[in-house]
Amino acid sequence: MPADPTVFVVDDDGAVRASLGALVESAGLAAETFASGESFLAAYDPDRPGCLVLDLRLGRGAGGLDVQDRLAALGNRLPIIVLTAHGRVPDSVRAMKAGAVDFLQKPVAPAKLLACIRAALAADAARREERAARGAREARLGRLTRREREIVDLIVAGRISKEIAAHLGISTRTVEAHRRAIYTKMQVESAAQLVATVVADQHR
Repeated sequence: MPADPTVFVVDDDGAVRASLGALVESAGLAAETFASGESFLAAYDPDRPGCLVLDLRLGRGAGGLDVQDRLAALGNRLPIIVLTAHGRVPDSVRAMKAGAVDFLQKPVAPAKLLACIRAALAADAARREERAARGAREARLGRLTRREREIVDLIVAGRISKEIAAHLGISTRTVEAHRRAIYTKMQVESAAQLVATVVADQHR
């Protein structure tokens, strides 16, 4: 079972931090609050689902954009909602380019913030589900023999069984036996499904 998502809140203002945490919990969501970017980065586990509500201007240490940069350098794609009382266009552009899903001006209406948080959590869940599905497809591909992988490549290239047999110097009956084994291992029922699965992963 996947873990429940957590809304991570980073703000150096204690009152704001407590208010945001209480707001998140009032909506039935789990919240963890941090007074600095460093404390969040030290505690955060990228395998934990959720989103980050991040103050742009932190009083000491790493600022909000620095936290974004460090997460990006680690290849982390946690959805980030940036909050600021001093929003400037260059800051918002940089934040969005660094992966922020929203850039909101303080004070933000509670309903609006909660809507953004729910959208961010949904996006994180969808990304994690796709990553898990992709991992499962890659594992199935890894179970194919070298000959089966050759045949998969030829099927993706649009070759029919007779053409595959001629290309590989084997009988059509042998190709069909391999195709049945491939469909079973890949959990597909047709060449079209097989091609869609392989091509989808190649384009990610």
